[in-house]
Amino acid sequence: MIVVPAIDIRGGKVVRLRQGRSEDETTYGHDPAEAARRWEGEGAERLHLVDLDAAIDGAPQPAVVGAVIAAVAIPVEIGGGLRSVETARQYRDVGAERLIFGTAAVTHPGVVEEASGLWPGAVAVAIDARSGKVTVAGWKEDTALPALELAGRVKGWGVERVQYTDVSRDGTLDGPNLDATAEMARGTGMRVTAAGGVSTLDDLVRLSALEELGVDEAISGKALYDGCFTLAEARAALAAGAGGR
Repeated sequence: MIVVPAIDIRGGKVVRLRQGRSEDETTYGHDPAEAARRWEGEGAERLHLVDLDAAIDGAPQPAVVGAVIAAVAIPVEIGGGLRSVETARQYRDVGAERLIFGTAAVTHPGVVEEASGLWPGAVAVAIDARSGKVTVAGWKEDTALPALELAGRVKGWGVERVQYTDVSRDGTLDGPNLDATAEMARGTGMRVTAAGGVSTLDDLVRLSALEELGVDEAISGKALYDGCFTLAEARAALAAGAGGR
């Protein structure tokens, strides 16, 4: 399992939102490209970008995203407000290796299915859930749709990976929802990127125990920025954990 640093971009700055609330924002830097170079320099194998301008204001920033991608040599994925094939193409044109759709999987399913056909293997779906039910619109709207049911739908469209977040854990450092993450992997047979709540090396080690189910990536934002652990420490802990299994 690899740890994927998150770079959430809003207004040209690197920020983190607590449980997706735009009014609860912490700024961690004023140059997303510099943040990308930092994580690459510390050994990151992949970066997770979130275009919050697109997600919150409906104004995608492909030029800003492209500048971050151009600053590093490792694969970069992009999500946040991705609801059209046109925007997806803009991100691909500036070098995004993976496209992560979220709300569109519920509100514009044809878009996600078309994108999956256009870029096989490069499309993932972020499934954000509260109490097992999907939330949309930046976590502001709860639905009655079970997370596992949505995963089954997108798998049928050719999507091979989901990014699973228990929104009650995101930005809280309360630890990931291991049971729900395991259920997502076991119930779908898909590759799963775990997100939300990682705060300690032990959290990562416990997540890595799910790798045999398909949980092979863990996104970390606040914990890395707040210095709860370094990427080097994460790699060492994961290697030690793997050696003990």
